[in-house]
Order: sequence, then structure tokens, then C-alpha cells
Amino acid sequence: MMSLKMRISRMAWILLPIAAMVLAVPPARAKRTEKPPLHGRHWVAITGKPLGATAGAMIFQRGGNAVDAACAMLGATATMYDTLSWGGETQALIYNPDTGKVIGINALGVAPSGATPEFFRDREMEFPPEFGPLAAVTPGTPGGLMVMLAEFGTMSLGEVLAPSIEMAAGYPIERQAADKMERFKDEIKKWPQSRRLFLTHPGERREAPRAGEIFRQPDLRATLLKLVETENKARAAGKNRKEAIYAAYERFYRGDIAAEFVRGSRELGGLHTLEDLANWEVYIEEPVHTDYKGIEVYKLTTWVQGPVLLQTLNILENADLASMGFNSARYIHTLYQAMNLAFADRDFYYGDPYFPPEEPIRGLLSKKYARQRYRQIDPERNDPGVKPGDPYPFEGKKNPFLDLLENWTNNPPDSPDGSARILEPSSEIGFFAGTTTIQAADENGWVVSITPSGGWIPAVIAGRTGIGMSQRMQSFVLDPAQNPFNLVAPGKRPRATLTPSLALKEGKPFLSFAVQGGDTQDQNLLQFFLNLVEFGMTVQEAAEAPNINSYQLRNSFRDHRAEPGRLTLNASAPPWVRRKLAEMGYKLDYRKHTSGPINAIYFDRENGTMWGGSSNHGEDYGIAW
Repeated sequence: MMSLKMRISRMAWILLPIAAMVLAVPPARAKRTEKPPLHGRHWVAITGKPLGATAGAMIFQRGGNAVDAACAMLGATATMYDTLSWGGETQALIYNPDTGKVIGINALGVAPSGATPEFFRDREMEFPPEFGPLAAVTPGTPGGLMVMLAEFGTMSLGEVLAPSIEMAAGYPIERQAADKMERFKDEIKKWPQSRRLFLTHPGERREAPRAGEIFRQPDLRATLLKLVETENKARAAGKNRKEAIYAAYERFYRGDIAAEFVRGSRELGGLHTLEDLANWEVYIEEPVHTDYKGIEVYKLTTWVQGPVLLQTLNILENADLASMGFNSARYIHTLYQAMNLAFADRDFYYGDPYFPPEEPIRGLLSKKYARQRYRQIDPERNDPGVKPGDPYPFEGKKNPFLDLLENWTNNPPDSPDGSARILEPSSEIGFFAGTTTIQAADENGWVVSITPSGGWIPAVIAGRTGIGMSQRMQSFVLDPAQNPFNLVAPGKRPRATLTPSLALKEGKPFLSFAVQGGDTQDQNLLQFFLNLVEFGMTVQEAAEAPNINSYQLRNSFRDHRAEPGRLTLNASAPPWVRRKLAEMGYKLDYRKHTSGPINAIYFDRENGTMWGGSSNHGEDYGIAW
């Protein structure tokens, strides 16, 4: 006679396939999405602020292409301090339908003169600072905008900057930015021009603007008008559209605007020189890519964290993800472990490719290397001691840094056993914060994905330019043992987290997607992509679906700490998933919203239309026609 224990065991095996099938059904299919998807035939514009999306829509309605609209959205969101300002950095991928190619735009600023490891160590710093003029690289967003517009747009700089200039004259500020000014007012008060701009009610209990109040930036407006004035003079002198935009570029980086920016930086202790701005340039690059089940996924290379998504996809290609069930414990564990392997490589091998040593990107993106890394995954438990691998043999070379790898660890000094140490609140804000996203596409086939950032509140305003300075220097390291490719040096770009994405299928646009969120960006983008490709979700369902976040990687901000084993789950995760993951060695915490927020455009080739998606939290907003 069969015992009760045997009957229960037998029943469990019968129920397991049924449970797997239930879990494999995308949860977003079971209910309506909280936000409706966008449907467009002619164009789609999505970005981090409703007014920013309106700026893009205005340009589309005036006949601009997706690049023109994206540049207008970039200017508008920088003017609104949507986790960036005009002194920040811009990273973009552009699909050019005339060539059928994806183009990379590298408009990340560089470390100024005198920014050496010794300079910061002499001031008893472990890393460049989080705030202040010493946190600032050279401005990248103005150059990035003007180069994209000149090379791939159709409109004048004056037309594209018109919404930004109007907003700089005064716009009703939204609560998110206004409250951030109030929250950081003690930091803002350290810098005279920032105090004058951001704290509009000095001496009152609330010194920052209130939501809906007209926020004016006369110095920034004057700077933007100078650019348009220069463009107009160049056209009057017989220059064509492209040449006139580059005349404005020259004035910003080599003229009176540059001189005032440098003066404003140096009077507060910054290191910027006129030569730093004059020698900086925007690079138009060939991005890196990988193939995942017939879909070509494109990312910028190692000066940002973008290749980590491609590495993770290569690793996961060796697993049958769909059979595990969406967000089952096994699926989450597999994703977490694959991300750990790829992010460990990011933390050691990524840096500015225009500076030696040369990053082993061919090895890192090798399918054979990915198979080797996949075999290192323990299917039963989290491995808190994951290290960078050795990609050099996969491009026929010997690794010159084996001695540094031997002692490399992500375990924090106060936690030698690998147990998680919860980040301090300010560090966790950095882990998630920063960046807005811009997605634009038009009926002629132009597609633009941008993740601009830097110069967020509390920004140092450089002199009377109205330009908030970047804070990206903090992403450098001072010790080559931590990452020999990302050691601070004058003229060098820090390895940033900013990571736009484009995917093609059969050579045509399939998906344009990006997300805010510091070190979480490629984690969320990975899951969003798999939601569509493996689980058949629509773009809006995929944008709202619950994600996980790993902290078993080095924070790119402030103290660069990792938290091995820490895992954030969506609050909707069922008890049996929570229990199983705890048994596997994870330290769990929960959030109501874990999707980014993500912005994306899916290209419906069957119907010749575009679907826009935007997560169901935050201020991100899209318009389509």
C-alpha cells in the first residue's frame, strides 16, 4: 500500500509540469496593462518628461525626422534637469535607413587637466567625489546634440532648440525636480550660481521652487541664444546647414561660452582648462553587437556598460529559459548568475577604448567564452565569490593582468565571507538614479535611442553659462588593481553606466529600448528583451513586467561597493519563489516597482506600424501619430 509521503511525492511530480506551464504564461497577459501602449504609423516620441515628449512631437509635426525630434527632446529634458543638464553626457545609437547600419554616438566628456590618481589621493579620496566641480568631466551633451543634428538631422539648430529656449525663459516646474532641489539645498548652497538658480525662495522654510511654479533660467537661455545667433550668422555668410551648426559647436567649445565655463569651474576649485574643452570631440563609432536567436542586438562599446547585456545574452543562450517559467526561482537564479559573470567582467575589463590598455572586447563577446562562463554557474546556490574571467585566449592573446585577477574580489572589506552589506541610502540612490531615456522613430526608417545623463541636481552651475556641470568623474577608479582600464587620467572618459539599445531582425529595426537607473540599466533591459523574445509579451506588457535587480557588482558611484547575494524582487513575487531563493543563499528585499522605468519602440513589420511602451511609474511619457 502506498504511503502518504509517497503519494504526496508522486503528486508533486505530476503537478510540476502544470506549475511550469502556468509560470511560463506571461503574467502581464492575465490583466490589462496599467498604461496603454502607444500606436504610431508616422512617428513615435518617448522620453523622461511629458513636456520633453511634447517637444519631440512639435518637431515631428513641423516635418523633422527622428534625429531632429530626438535632439529637441534631449535639449528639453536637459533644460528640465531630468537627471541631466546641458553639462552632462550623451550616448546614442542611430539606425540610418539609407545605409541599413547602426551608428554609435560617443559624447561622453573627459577628465580635465590635472585629474590624476595622485591628485585625488593627496586629498585623501578613495574615488573622485560625488558632487562639486571636481566631479565634473567636460560637457558632452551640447556637442553630442549638435553633431547628431548636423550629420543625420534635417532641421536647423534654431528650430530644434526653440522648445528649450522657450522653456529656459520659464516653464512650470514639475514636482520631481522641485523636490530634489529642496532635498539637496544644503549641497546647492555651497555654490553661488547654483544657489541663485535653484533656491528661488531664499530664507523661507521651503527655499526651492514649488510644483507648478514658473522656473526661469536666464543664463542658460542666453547661452542657447548665442548658439543660434552663431548659426544664423554663419548661414548669412553663405555656410550650409551643416557648416552653420558646426560654427555653433565651435563657439561652445572654443569661444566665449567655453571661456566662461572654464572660469566658472576654476573659481570654485575645478580643474577645467580651455584646452580641455577645445581638444574634446564627439566620436561617431561602430557599435558592438551579438546575435540572439536571429535578433541582432547593438550596444555601445566598453566606454559604457553596454556590452554587458550582449555578454549576458551570450551566456543565457546556453539555457532553455522559456521552459523554466517566467520569474520562477530557477529562472531568476539563472539570470542572476549570468549577470554576475558578465558584470564581473565589466568591473575589471571595461574602460575608454581610446586609451591603452586595449580592452579584450572580441574575447568578451566570444560565444565560446560565453559557454565557458555558463559552465561556471552553480544551479543550486548563489556564488558570492564570482570573479572576472579570462577572455584573452578567445582572441588569441595572453592576459597581461593575471596577477591583478588573482587577488580581485567583490566582497566588501568588512564582509570577507561574501555576505551582503546593505548600501547606505545615498549610495543606493546612486545605484538606481541618474539618466533619462529618449526613443524616437519615424516612418522613413530613422530610429534613435539615447541615454543622456550627468549634471543632475545638485549640479554646480559653471559661471554665468547656466550650465550644470557633470558628476561622472566618480565612475573612475584610482587603483589599477580594481580596473586597469578605468584608471583616471586627463583626457580620458570614465566607464559610464549609460546604455542605449537597438535590435534588428533580418536587417530591419525590431526594437529600440533604454532605461534609467545607473547600474541597474542593463539588468532591466535584459529582462525586458527576454520578456518579448522568450515570453511573447507586447512592448507595454514587457515594460511593466516585474524585474529583479542584482547588487553583486561594483556600484559605479560614490564608494564602488558590491553587495554579494543581495537580490531585489518585485513585491508581487509569490511565497514559494521567495522561500526557494532564500534557500539558495540570497538576501532578499522587495520593491513595488522594479521595471526601470523602461521606454521602448517595437516595430510591427506585419502591419507597418510602431508600438511604443513606457513603464507604469515615473514621469516617462510618449506621444505617437
